[in-house]
Amino acid sequence: MKTLYVTDLDGTLLNTQDKISEYSLKVINDLVEKGLLFTYATARSLVSASVVTKGLSTKIPVIAYNGAFIIDPSSGTILSSNFFDNEEKQYIIDVLEKFDIFPLVYAFIDEIEKVSWMQNKENEGIRRYLSGRQWDKRMNILRNLDDLYKGNIFYFTCIGEKEELLPIYNLLSQNEHYNCTLQQELYREEYWCEIMPRAATKANAINKLKTIWKCDKVISFGDAINDIPMFTISNECYAVSNAVPELKALATQIIPSNDADAVANWLLTNHRI
Repeated sequence: MKTLYVTDLDGTLLNTQDKISEYSLKVINDLVEKGLLFTYATARSLVSASVVTKGLSTKIPVIAYNGAFIIDPSSGTILSSNFFDNEEKQYIIDVLEKFDIFPLVYAFIDEIEKVSWMQNKENEGIRRYLSGRQWDKRMNILRNLDDLYKGNIFYFTCIGEKEELLPIYNLLSQNEHYNCTLQQELYREEYWCEIMPRAATKANAINKLKTIWKCDKVISFGDAINDIPMFTISNECYAVSNAVPELKALATQIIPSNDADAVANWLLTNHRI
């Protein structure tokens, strides 16, 4: 049996300092060198994920933006992508404007990836997000609302209080054209409502990788709501002890926390190459 191993990053492989411990890096890299088919599936972009996974050996493509993209991490080449069409995009814009929400908009503008937002419309959650990305060349501050939704859009992120975002989530999550998640930010009070094309899920991306690499089995690791699709298509799925109850209910087994090198230790003991 050829097995594909897939882990979430934040709250799962990454510890509470948003790092992979030196121990976990060594264990996983050693196993990859011996033939372990290991990758990650994250809500992060490749740009952001590359920072927190520095030193991690990935010999197969990685999954970014909750499954919107499959990317070759060594070259940055996008192997699979999902974008909104014009009608889908306009409906989201109408919903956001109805509830006076100003999102972070992820798009390719003139073939360059950008994260756009409106100046002077930032709330505390968005300001916190931006403060940690001053180095990021994708950041694109705008003063004209008409410019916010330009380009080939593939992802929207709305940050705020749960009650503020719930109407948006309720409308879009019930629409067959969208994949929409609403969950509390890790280690923070604010909530994130993330809106993607319907086909953009970790599950769909993993199934594509499974086919490409001719794997018979998928084993996954996660902690959050957006890992539910990944768990539902896995032959075995392991939730870290700090995972949300909804994910634990689907897990094959609960393993120790993200601060206890749980993924690396499970792989070291149980992996099958």
